[in-house]
Amino acid sequence: MRVLFVGDIVGRPGRMMLESSLPALREEYGYDLMIVNGENAAHGKGITRKIYDFLVDLGADCITLGNHAFSKDNILTFIDSAERLIRPANMEPVGIGRSARIIQWQGYSIGVFNIYGSVFMDQVSESPFTAFERLMKENPCDIRIVDFHGEASGEKYLFMEYFKDKCQLIAGTHTHVQTADEAIHEGCAFICDIGMTGPYHSIIGRDIDELIASNVRLEPTRYTVAEGEGMLSAIICDIDLSKKEATAIRRIQIRPDLNG
Repeated sequence: MRVLFVGDIVGRPGRMMLESSLPALREEYGYDLMIVNGENAAHGKGITRKIYDFLVDLGADCITLGNHAFSKDNILTFIDSAERLIRPANMEPVGIGRSARIIQWQGYSIGVFNIYGSVFMDQVSESPFTAFERLMKENPCDIRIVDFHGEASGEKYLFMEYFKDKCQLIAGTHTHVQTADEAIHEGCAFICDIGMTGPYHSIIGRDIDELIASNVRLEPTRYTVAEGEGMLSAIICDIDLSKKEATAIRRIQIRPDLNG
């Protein structure tokens, strides 16, 4: 089984970059399952029903979220009925939506899980370790894929080392900066952060001038997504279903022609 996992989609530039890149990605990699992190897909914060449907129409089998999951009130009207949408299990508010999706593929059950880091993150309701132990008991499956949405690299590595014998892919999201540490750890593929799919000339997706104004000159500003050419960050992971282990992981990054 081949999995395409696309890193945090930021605003319209990220959505358009995903849409324009997918035909070439399908042709080159022939993936079987597509996961995207959509927590920044609506104007940089949150997701709406319209954008959820857009991502599903593009072929997303699972859409994971993160700290901005509930930034748009609209999500409360559809999260419980959106079967492909999963939110972090250990993030407040609890009891809304789902944090795992089980997909049947060629006789195997594939579980996709969404977990939230506890270091430097707000609204943490439970340890990521106890939360994932609970999710595994509640959602038995053959293959486990985890979106660990967190800030601290060390915590992501700790989570991977603790659960590597129970998972086939653990991929970090949230920082919007792709890390060069992809590897197979005893049958579990891991990368600390997949990176961002959004505007290239930006500060992790946001307008550069606005962030200079707010952080240097301490001026009141809005949360504005940068404009301009987009970039795409993703990974491809191969999983041997019969052996229940990952066999390969590869980073993908599509950027504007910087030499043009």
